[in-house]
Parts: sequence; structure tokens; C-alpha cells
Amino acid sequence: MDYKRTNAPLNTVTRDMIAMAEPTGNVYETVCIIGKRANQIATEMKKDLEKKLQEFASTDNMEEVSENREQIEISRFYEKLPKPTLIAAQEYIDGKLYFSNPAKERDRNND
Repeated sequence: MDYKRTNAPLNTVTRDMIAMAEPTGNVYETVCIIGKRANQIATEMKKDLEKKLQEFASTDNMEEVSENREQIEISRFYEKLPKPTLIAAQEYIDGKLYFSNPAKERDRNND
């Protein structure tokens, strides 16, 4: 998932949760799906940021000033990205999330 090129809004958006819950038929289930995806995105973003900042882990005092600027630029870039919940909600709305409920599938098969 390329969260850097998402069309998710940068600010919080009010959404009609009843309309969003149509694919699942349950608002709570929809929120859980979006929440789980947001956690996955947040973990991915954190790992990516840590990997980029690891390059600056060993520094000498002479190089510290120039590398510090690069660290700040990288951190600012990640701060300006949409929040993971907004990205996950946009993925859900765009139909880019695959989700299933094994309990519902079992009930359908038993009927």
C-alpha cells in the first residue's frame, strides 16, 4: 500500500456512517474494519519512518548539523501525511479493502 500517494483528506471529515455501513450491514463492524486497517497502516508508516531515521543513528559531531536538517525534513514529511484512520476510511469508501466475517459465513453455510 502506497500511503504516500493516497487521496485521503488531510483533515477530519464528517461521514455518514449509516451509508458507510451498507456493505457490512453493521456500523460497529464497519468501524472495526476501518480501525484494524488504520492500525496496519500506522504500523507500516512507523516501520518506514524508523528505517529512514536509522540511517542517521551513527553520526559524528561535525556532520550532525546537516544530518539533523535531513531528519527534520523526513519527520515533517510524515507529519504532513494524512492520519492512518483517514487513509483507512478512504480505502474503505473506495472499495480497496477486502474484509470477511467468518462467523457470518459459517451462519450462511449452516442455513
